[in-house]
Amino acid sequence: MRAAIFRQGDMVVDEIAAPRPAPGQVLVKTICCGICGSDLHAAKFTQQFTDVARRSGSRFVMDPTRDVVMGHEFCCEIIEHGAGNTGKLKPGTLVTSIPMTVEGTQVHGLSYSNDYSAGYGEQMVLAERLLLPVPNGLPAEHAALTEPMAVGWHAVQAARLGQDDLPLVIGCGPVGLAVIAGLKIKGVHPIIAADFSAGRRALALKMGADIVIDPAAQSPYASWVEAATPDGYDGSRFAALFGSGPKRRPGVIFECVGVPGLIQQVMGGAPAGARIVVVGVCMEPDRFEPFFGIAKELNLQFVLAYTGQEFADSLRHIAEGQIDVSPLITGKVGLAGVKQAFTDLANPELHAKILVEPWR
Repeated sequence: MRAAIFRQGDMVVDEIAAPRPAPGQVLVKTICCGICGSDLHAAKFTQQFTDVARRSGSRFVMDPTRDVVMGHEFCCEIIEHGAGNTGKLKPGTLVTSIPMTVEGTQVHGLSYSNDYSAGYGEQMVLAERLLLPVPNGLPAEHAALTEPMAVGWHAVQAARLGQDDLPLVIGCGPVGLAVIAGLKIKGVHPIIAADFSAGRRALALKMGADIVIDPAAQSPYASWVEAATPDGYDGSRFAALFGSGPKRRPGVIFECVGVPGLIQQVMGGAPAGARIVVVGVCMEPDRFEPFFGIAKELNLQFVLAYTGQEFADSLRHIAEGQIDVSPLITGKVGLAGVKQAFTDLANPELHAKILVEPWR
């Protein structure tokens, strides 16, 4: 079969052996697969990516000297069942899945594996027990975005939001947009979002943000204070000590950028008692001053990926119209276009999400 292969630091299209389903697996045809920022980082900073993964005990460990077929935001069509399957889902059924497969009692991650090809190939093998049929006649290109939407939904769930909380989303790339979509479902408003990119700010409004901020023009933290502060609020130490007057709404800040310096910036701008949820994946060494967290009694939480239930919930959110993912799809390429797509995605004004269609 044909695949876009990450080989010795380059993205090439080549023929590789077609996978065969083991017992409990299904062979699927990849209809489409989104390109994730994690794939871009793994390709550009490969040694750093593998080193940090190995030292942290992460499951995202690959050997960069061997071929890798990436791609973990996919929608597929069932071709064939392996031995011992229930066969509940018939060939031709559109499905998606968390990006893992199971062989025997071993669970294997997809996208950063040297042994299992993923969504940038024409076919792959998935675990029957993890398959989710695509409901409601949902287009494959929309179902493929279940995975990134699940990342945002997981972050929102982990924040343990109350109805009085006022959220601020820093960064409106695909991760931040997924967080905004999750916040909208939660019904927590106003949702404030900040990004330097005009294109991303426009997408943030489409995904459910109520207020969008250009950090080059105004402070997102000052904007949050303005929205969170009721009439008659007294910010004096006396009022804080004795609890007099109306209260400022609690703050929950989602850091969705993942570059060095952002955590420190958020801690500096956050109001006292805020909860900071770090969703952006920073692969480089960073530093922050703990005293900011101590003085403000901040809660700093890191999140990754999603649970199986959150993934299923996200597919339902898309299928039932609670999330419209169509504005996020800004391009489609065949296998030959994957290499250029990796370059194009570096421009936030040009693209949000590019889908790979391996059979194109």
